[in-house]
Amino acid sequence: MIKIKPTRRIRPQPLEAGQLWRMAEANLQVEMVGKLLVHYKLGKPNAVRVANSCSGIKTIEKYLKANKAVLV
Repeated sequence: MIKIKPTRRIRPQPLEAGQLWRMAEANLQVEMVGKLLVHYKLGKPNAVRVANSCSGIKTIEKYLKANKAVLV
């Protein structure tokens, strides 16, 4: 009988305040994380001003995964 090792999945890093996620065309900086919502700034890398936004944690995690974001 051959033993098959289960494939290891890389768990995504949980969102925490102060994180900077880098994507191809934008940076997402996490400002504050609550129970359900995340306050963040999303803008181009060399932007002078970036608007504050608020969204659900699940939504942000899906967005980061879809855009192949890398934690800096």
